[in-house]
Amino acid sequence: MIPPKPAARPDRVSPWRYLRLFRQDILSAQPARLYRAWMAEFRTPFFRSYLVNHPALVDLVLKERPDDFPKSARVSEGLRPLLGESVFLTNGATWKRQRRIIDPAFDGGRLRETFPAMWDAGEAAAARLAARAGDTVEIEAETSHAAADVIFRTLFSIPIEDRIATRVFREFRAYQRSQPILNAAAFLRLPRWAPRGHRGGTRRAARAIRALLAELTAGRMQAIAAGEAPDDLATKIMTTCDPETGETFTEAEMVDQVAIFFLAGHETSASALAWALYLMAAFPDWQDKVAEEARAHLAPDFACVSRLRVARDVFRETLRLYPPVPMMVREATRPEHFRGRDVAPGAQIVLSPWHQHRHTRLWDDPDGFDPARWETEEGRASARVAYMPFSAGSRVCTGAGFAMMEGVLLLSRLLRDVRVELADRPPPVPVAHLTVRARDGIWLRVRRRD
Repeated sequence: MIPPKPAARPDRVSPWRYLRLFRQDILSAQPARLYRAWMAEFRTPFFRSYLVNHPALVDLVLKERPDDFPKSARVSEGLRPLLGESVFLTNGATWKRQRRIIDPAFDGGRLRETFPAMWDAGEAAAARLAARAGDTVEIEAETSHAAADVIFRTLFSIPIEDRIATRVFREFRAYQRSQPILNAAAFLRLPRWAPRGHRGGTRRAARAIRALLAELTAGRMQAIAAGEAPDDLATKIMTTCDPETGETFTEAEMVDQVAIFFLAGHETSASALAWALYLMAAFPDWQDKVAEEARAHLAPDFACVSRLRVARDVFRETLRLYPPVPMMVREATRPEHFRGRDVAPGAQIVLSPWHQHRHTRLWDDPDGFDPARWETEEGRASARVAYMPFSAGSRVCTGAGFAMMEGVLLLSRLLRDVRVELADRPPPVPVAHLTVRARDGIWLRVRRRD
């Protein structure tokens, strides 16, 4: 069985047809040749873009000269109502200052400290799913609930049942449904004062989420001042000083950062875990291996994570086939020459984990599900040059280690108690919204394990 992927469009379509397809779903808008091409040029009436798959070019943009290829403002426009000036959208000196403050909260030692909260969230998620035994369940809703619970427990030491956490989760679901990948401002160079073309529902949901996050942030600031704050991620980030300036985040800056922690930490993890559970239903032999390993090694002890090797390889393979962030866009700031083509300043440089992870020149059996590849030298060699679910270089996701621990732990904990099976429905079709989700959800039957 080959896991599903979206059908590619014909190689040649009109620019307007391409833009319409792109706004609906960036994955099915791309031609099939991108799974074997090293580079492709796309022309629109508004800008020129280059999708690069060649490992040397990807390294140039992400690792060797990242300052020459900042985050594209065109893509940032669609997310700014929610994320403001968060570390996900900024560039240059502002971004570097933000990373100097944020990064210490996610180093190895801090991951150990977040484990108990993550374990508790996993226990709650397992109980909820076990209670649905015998039902056919839309699994993305369950993984979204679990991932949001992890974020609230690790960031603010509150479960998702908390009043504010519940409201944030509800509003974020509304934001997901209303937020397109790109809006008008992504195509047109609008002046700062011009309307950005955001949908009314998007603006309303973003305002509601930010107001609730501001309430949480203000309360934590007061607790820190009173010496009564729990030692969680929010406290760590709010009290960390920039080693160069001695400054900490202001309350307003912290709201921006909390917004991206929730978006990145919840939405991406929910996407990856849902696809992992689908793949386990599709490949029951691997599911049994994960469950057997969980019964042998899973424990409320940070050290157990390193022993969950099968679950780790399954989750890695899930991230290869269904990277939550399928494409990243940078912007050239000076003239470049890529593979015999002149690239002008302002051109959009598209880096696509989706296509690199399934590239026919870079992987053996690129569309197949094979967690065993991660234990072979050939698979590890492919991963070194063509695996970037968390980006790479200086802008690699600061929470990559956190996300891997969460995915492995939750997958193991859920499958220890329940078995998931394919439902009598068509296979899910991946589409790119905020992350790679299934067009009509992922429906699985849930049964208790003996």
